[in-house]
Amino acid sequence: MTALRVEDAVVEYKVPGRPTVRAVGGVSLHVEAGEVLGLVGESGCGKSSLGRAIVGLNPLDSGRILVEGRAIAPLRRRARPVADRAVQMVFQDPYSSLNPRRRIGRQIQDAVPGRGGADRVRELLESVGLPGAAADRFPHQFSGGQRQRIAIARALASEPRVIVADEPVSALDASTRLQVAGLLSDTAASRGVALLMISHDLSGLRVIADRIAVMYFGRIVEMGPTDAIWAQPRHPYTRALIGAIPRLGRDAPMPSEPGRSAPVVVSDDDARLVECGPGHLVAAEALVAS
Repeated sequence: MTALRVEDAVVEYKVPGRPTVRAVGGVSLHVEAGEVLGLVGESGCGKSSLGRAIVGLNPLDSGRILVEGRAIAPLRRRARPVADRAVQMVFQDPYSSLNPRRRIGRQIQDAVPGRGGADRVRELLESVGLPGAAADRFPHQFSGGQRQRIAIARALASEPRVIVADEPVSALDASTRLQVAGLLSDTAASRGVALLMISHDLSGLRVIADRIAVMYFGRIVEMGPTDAIWAQPRHPYTRALIGAIPRLGRDAPMPSEPGRSAPVVVSDDDARLVECGPGHLVAAEALVAS
């Protein structure tokens, strides 16, 4: 059974006196157990809104989010149903998502089913490369990369089937970024967890993602195996993202930023994804243009 399935998800933001903003416009995707799907796009394309909708932080205006065939309900004021804890999120800023007044061991233990003991907390910390003794320390006593490891350990504490990681390495230095990204990828493979890795860094996703989905103005415009996306990108926006990646060398050309002037409006028929290769999908508009 597919671990995560998103069906025609629509997320809109409504502000009185202003036009409704459609952040996510009918997105469908799936992630299998043990698979890493990279969701890439520029700032404001709707990828974080989609990620928050998957874990229930943003309500859907239409569509469904299914985790192992079960619909996930939006978060309410009451405690979340135990079954819905099968989907967890790792945020971009681990310091703001950790309580600065509580020892990290206590925060991890809160998420352990049945309120497991200290042994389970130490096991989780060691699984992300931290000593078990770190449980007695506070968040401010760790570096940014260590705090992100703690956030991953806390996400794993509830034994999730799906993890949504929203730009989890963007605030880290280059070496730590690679370590944390590798930790997430290895965790997905070893524990059979479906990982949706949200990022604006297409080159970083190339190393860890099994498949990549490219998001543009609230829609998926291309999706497929990572190697296929890099070897033969079919949508103009995907090609623009790849062309904007900096290259090394004194004579390397300066990257150009993909153009973004106004929201792109296409019909539902032009936005539908059609197969252009084994597992490789692209918006119909791109095939018409080519």
